[in-house]
Amino acid sequence: MGPVSGIVLYAIIWSMTYLIAIPIKLQTQGEAGTTVPGTHHGSPQRHDLKKKAWITTGISCVLWAILAWIILGGVISLDDIDLYARFGPGPFEPNGTGE
Repeated sequence: MGPVSGIVLYAIIWSMTYLIAIPIKLQTQGEAGTTVPGTHHGSPQRHDLKKKAWITTGISCVLWAILAWIILGGVISLDDIDLYARFGPGPFEPNGTGE
């Protein structure tokens, strides 16, 4: 895994973790009982996005370190998931109809 691959892997992990963390402990305006005119009752009253971003960063660092160890340590290699090498190209179909 090269440096760019590591950065891309971290960005994907961070994004997925952040999307999971956003709805946790989210307080809507309907729950708080103070709906601003022109907004929906489901609009957030208190969201704490900065705190969630820092927590997401910490969790993502741990998950990235585990995945980087698995990839760089050779625990799982490309040969383990290469289905083309395992099963072959399949039968030849001259007309491409699948029959």
